[in-house]
Amino acid sequence: MNRRFFLHKGAVALAGTAALPNFLVRSVLAETNAHPGRRLVVIFQRGAADGLNVVVPYREKNYYAMRPTIAIPQNRVLDLDGFFGLHPSLASFKPLYDAGHLAIVHAAGSPSMNRSHFDAQDYMESGTPDNKSTTDGWLNRALQAEDACPCARHRQEHTAFRALALGAQVPLTLAGRIPAIALNNVNGFSIAGRGPAFSPAAQAFEAMYADSGDRILHAAGDQTFDAVKMLRDANPAQYAPATGANYPNTAFGNSMRQIAQLLKANLGVEAAFTDVAGWDTHQNQGGVNGQLANRLADFSASIAAFWRDMGDDAGGITLVTMSEFGRTARENGTAGTDHGHANVMFVLGGDVKGGRVYGKWPGLADEQLNQGRDLALTTDFRTVLGEVVTHAMGAENLNAVFPGANLDPARFLRMT
Repeated sequence: MNRRFFLHKGAVALAGTAALPNFLVRSVLAETNAHPGRRLVVIFQRGAADGLNVVVPYREKNYYAMRPTIAIPQNRVLDLDGFFGLHPSLASFKPLYDAGHLAIVHAAGSPSMNRSHFDAQDYMESGTPDNKSTTDGWLNRALQAEDACPCARHRQEHTAFRALALGAQVPLTLAGRIPAIALNNVNGFSIAGRGPAFSPAAQAFEAMYADSGDRILHAAGDQTFDAVKMLRDANPAQYAPATGANYPNTAFGNSMRQIAQLLKANLGVEAAFTDVAGWDTHQNQGGVNGQLANRLADFSASIAAFWRDMGDDAGGITLVTMSEFGRTARENGTAGTDHGHANVMFVLGGDVKGGRVYGKWPGLADEQLNQGRDLALTTDFRTVLGEVVTHAMGAENLNAVFPGANLDPARFLRMT
């Protein structure tokens, strides 16, 4: 073997695993981390996705009356349960749904009535709707709650790759006391002073160690830098996804590919975040084809490729999607939709009880609409995320993760 790996206090950091025999990788993991924990992947759809054309309530007569040019015809909808159906561009999701891995929550979202993209995104990322004073994110607080869990399987030390985002900076979702890193591109990541490049990501990564008072980070620092160097030396540009995992050649497809790569490298990633823009369809939204259809094709194909790429490891992964709000039930005068309220969320996982659309459907009759214009909210997004972090991370203190939400596990949707 011409690759080396390190083990630090029971936490595994492996790089260049493509050069190691599978049996050796499995044995190392088994010996050092009998309870490796689950991984959570969070995807934010920035711009407010049109949930009514994503998961179509095609049995609602008013749906077609309100959307004369952009509605998805019944004969083009991918039927789910006789009432709801997927937009045809989400064909990559249908096998995941049919296999019971993909769950859908409709009429979900933030109770905030704010229709500003920036405010609404901040409220969802902080997990505290209408509270502008929150400076940390719900996912960072979930990691803190995981640390506080008395369960033996959560008593573990962590690597610097514990929380990461694919992007130019750490998003509000991951901001907080637990250190997080942001990577624009795995291929361009290098350690300051240890390679030919001095990327901002690497400098921030190194500064995180210098500024941290956490003894674990300091103790593991040199070894983790070695792990990143090994990942770089393994020539990430030559990473080969699993057979059949065909990622779109798009920014989002590349992000999902790199998340899979980092998860499969066993660098200790517990929470990963990425986002995908392009959902603000005020004009020329399109129906079966067009602007939204193109975005959905990329979205679903990238996630499906990620799931296929993870192979057997997918059983320990939970993936959840969210968007700041939905869009108006009626199309506007420019064949688009405006800022709305409730939306749709997807939850994908090996332990997810998928193959079902969850949540109470409020209806689309005129008198059932929120403020006479939007899909009404029946499931708070924090209820969905609360169930996900309880299951995936053992974050039992939900009051600390979502302050003010008063989440009651007895009222979870029972997706996991």
